[in-house]
This record gives sequence, structure tokens and C-alpha cells, in this order.
Amino acid sequence: MEIVIDRRAKTERRAETGRARKYPVIARPDLTYTPEIAAATAHLYEKVKHVIPAIEWPALAPTIKAINDLKKVRNAVIIAHNYQVPEIYHGVADIVGDSLALAREAARTDADVIVQCGVHFMAETSKLMNPDKTVLIPDSRAGCSLAESITAADVRLLRQRYPGVPVVTYVNTSAEVKAESDICCTSANARQVVESFGVDRVILIPDEYLAKNVAAETHVRIITWHGHCEVHERFTAEELLEYRDAHPGMEIIAHPECSPDVVAVADFTGSTSAMINYVKSRKPPKALLVTECSMASNIAGESPDTQFVAPCNLCPHMQRITLGGILESLLTMSEEVTIDPAVASRARRAVERMVNLQS
Repeated sequence: MEIVIDRRAKTERRAETGRARKYPVIARPDLTYTPEIAAATAHLYEKVKHVIPAIEWPALAPTIKAINDLKKVRNAVIIAHNYQVPEIYHGVADIVGDSLALAREAARTDADVIVQCGVHFMAETSKLMNPDKTVLIPDSRAGCSLAESITAADVRLLRQRYPGVPVVTYVNTSAEVKAESDICCTSANARQVVESFGVDRVILIPDEYLAKNVAAETHVRIITWHGHCEVHERFTAEELLEYRDAHPGMEIIAHPECSPDVVAVADFTGSTSAMINYVKSRKPPKALLVTECSMASNIAGESPDTQFVAPCNLCPHMQRITLGGILESLLTMSEEVTIDPAVASRARRAVERMVNLQS
């Protein structure tokens, strides 16, 4: 598949930190499935053949090939959260991981363009860490129920109610909320961040369940906020125990955004990357991942000795990111993520404190 740059057409311009950037207009590629595309993508299909039927691959392969070709032309890197579908996770992503890993890698990339395959707060975090780069999200409607549960005004009110108490904000929040915070955290490092202040009280927002699960592991008193992830809050301990009875030897592996009742019956609790590492290292014969559905699909090929058992819940926001959307994003250089500079400088400080704590 050939990527054609139309030298006669006007270049596209994007305003970025006060300067204009030029991007060549690229002709839309032919997305016909050909023997050449089949050969060029065969190694990628090997990674997803356990979850994508062979009959469906011809509909996906041309777009995957076009995206991978376009990345070179745009000097772009695609970073994808662990909840992305397999054709994105294995087919076009350059960097995959949980929100902490993506935040770190976003700060290290030499690419001119970052395409964020995740929800909007993740794209904002990439922009915070790379203010001089172009950050794109294929669909700006990819939001987050947890991020939408709290506003910057809410944080200011919390500070008034608890003067002098440090505010730790989960990365699953808007830049405006991060800007009102002392430091950010992820599910992977929340306890470490909370304890880093060396005080007896900390505000941890907005995920109530994450805060309660951290509180059970530390002597620091945690002040919580009533925010929940619409995917993880639907799991119950009762249903998981029913699955355990039906599948002897099965291990329950939960995300800390689940309720404390769910965490109590789990064999292991951790961030998405920690969950993946647990499965790969322990190799349980059966595993139930208490998180978003795509996780099991993405790691099944690398964990052939483990049978993954339902249930799972789909994140409707993550599902907005598609191969077609990524292709359109790279062709038209949209949708670009911008943040008010006054907000960005303060939010960046909170994110950088988290990243530096892990360094």
C-alpha cells in the first residue's frame, strides 16, 4: 500500500503553543485487501488469531497497514491503553500499558505526533507531558464516568473544608481537576503516593473504591469522594463467588476500582499492568479478570495455558476508539487536544510529581 503525499495541495495547519505547524495533505489510501497486504500483516494476525476469526481479518488488515504506513509519514507514535480492542492493541499500537506506563512513555517519545488510543483524560495527560507535540485523540467523545464525577470547583471546596490536607488526584480526571491537586496517582502507585507526604490525613479523589482499598492497606486516614467507574462498579462479590463455585481452581484477579467487597474475594488486586503480569508469571489454569473485557482478549495469546472465564464489562468510552477513527485522525490530523496554558502548567506539576516519585 502506497501513501501518497499531495504536494500540490495546501498543507494543513494546526495552532500549537503559539506557532503554526504544517502537515502535508495525504491522499486517502485504497483499503482493498490484496495478497501484498495479507503478506505484510501476516505477523500481526498471528497475535490476534485467537480472538479475531480469519474471515474478519481481510476487513481489518488494509486499515491496519495504512495506519502503520501513515505513522512513518507523520512521525507519529500510537499509545494504547490495555482496554483497547485487540486489532488496535496488537495491530497498530507502538506503546501499550496502564495509565502510569502511558504517562511515562508519553514523556519519553521522540515522535512529533502522539495518537492517544484511550479516553480523553489520557490524551490530556499526554499533552501535559508533551506540550510542544501534537496530541490527537481519534474521538473526543471518549470520556470517562469517573473523570466526570468531579470538577475543579469541587476540589477547591474540599480544600476549604480540609485546610492543609494534601490532595491526591487519580489520573482519571480532567486537566482542570489535576491543576487543583498537589500530586496525581494511578491505581498502580496510589498507596505509595498517599504515604509519600508523611502525614496522617490525605484526600484521595475521585474514586471512592480505590480510596477505600488504599485505606485498608495504610495507616494514613483517607478522605474520599463519591466517584465510581461505571465498568468496575457493576461487579459484585456474590456473582464472583458463584463463578468460583462453577469453576474450581479459578483465580479472581480484580482491579482496585472495584468495591472493597469484590477486592475481598479476589486472589489478587492490582492495576491493569499488574493484572497482566500476574497472569503471565503465575499462569493460573483459569482466571477471571474483574475489569474491562478487552484485557482478556489482549493477553490470551500470550497466556495460552490460562483459560479466561467471564464475566467482563465493556467500557463504552474506550469502544469509541476504532481503527477507522485512528486512520482518519492521522489523515486529517484531528482531533487535536489543547489545554489552556494557565491550567496546563499547574496540572503538569501534579503529573510530574507522580512520575518523578516513581523514577
